[in-house]
Amino acid sequence: MSYRDYVIAAYAVFAIILLWDYVVPKLQVRSALRAAHLRTTRASARNTPTELER
Repeated sequence: MSYRDYVIAAYAVFAIILLWDYVVPKLQVRSALRAAHLRTTRASARNTPTELER
């Protein structure tokens, strides 16, 4: 492996890690927001009075 190949490989690994550090937190935030939204939807559906409860 020549020095040039080593540098190209190092930059490729660096770019992949940088992309990973950018994408994964966004996916985690999206998942957390979706879970919170579903939780509030279930809670509001559960607390909605029905005709028989009045």
